[in-house]
Amino acid sequence: MLGVAAGIAVLTLLMSPIPQPASYHNFADQRSWLGLTNFWNVISNLPFAIVGVWGIVFILRSGGVNQKQPFVDPRERWPYLAIFAGLVLTAFGSAYYHLAPNNAHLVWDRLPMTIVFGSMVAALIAERISVNAGLALLPWLIAFSAASVLEWYWTELRGQGDLRIYAAVQIYSALALLMALLLPAKYTRGRDFAVVFAFYVLAKLFETFDRAIYSAGHVVSGHTLKHLAAAAAGYWILRMLRLREPLARNSSAINTRALSSY
Repeated sequence: MLGVAAGIAVLTLLMSPIPQPASYHNFADQRSWLGLTNFWNVISNLPFAIVGVWGIVFILRSGGVNQKQPFVDPRERWPYLAIFAGLVLTAFGSAYYHLAPNNAHLVWDRLPMTIVFGSMVAALIAERISVNAGLALLPWLIAFSAASVLEWYWTELRGQGDLRIYAAVQIYSALALLMALLLPAKYTRGRDFAVVFAFYVLAKLFETFDRAIYSAGHVVSGHTLKHLAAAAAGYWILRMLRLREPLARNSSAINTRALSSY
């Protein structure tokens, strides 16, 4: 994971600055309804809030009487709580941005997403490498991810916008989902991280082909579908937590049977 981070950092420094295209805020679907401008791009953020609140409630209730415990070490819950809190904040930040799209509002759209990015990497480290390392890195990963957005906006204010670091944060967070599959698993359903990665890629494709998708019947835009795909990625994380089982439990049972045979 450190090697991939170093490689992305080197490539980022070698690349030319990436400015924010002025056309970025010109989304295909600008229809208004019920007094809301850009209605569908605003309302499609609701699933983020639903999944985020659902995830927070599930984690806080887990481990109680007759409640399933999705974590071998209860401390592992903290990165996931941050992930779902970030999704709730993303719902508000993205809705705020789409009501009046511009760079100043875009900051509040991207900042909550960086909480999700940083927390996801911390969760993977806590589960696959070390709980202590994951928890220690959690605030730093979130801070660095958030700083990438602030650095982009600062360069925009200077008239030399540069998205390189923010893009690098997104790419590394996505690749971390695949790298996790190469590390020893503590729980079942490890392949769900690949599904989360697939939803992320799908969201980026929807975003890229926003106008082309909307032009095919003017029913829904790619950007609206992007929100739904990204929220689906969050839901799949919650689904994984609800369904998975600790592998250590199986190992303990095997060891117990082996000892009893002597």
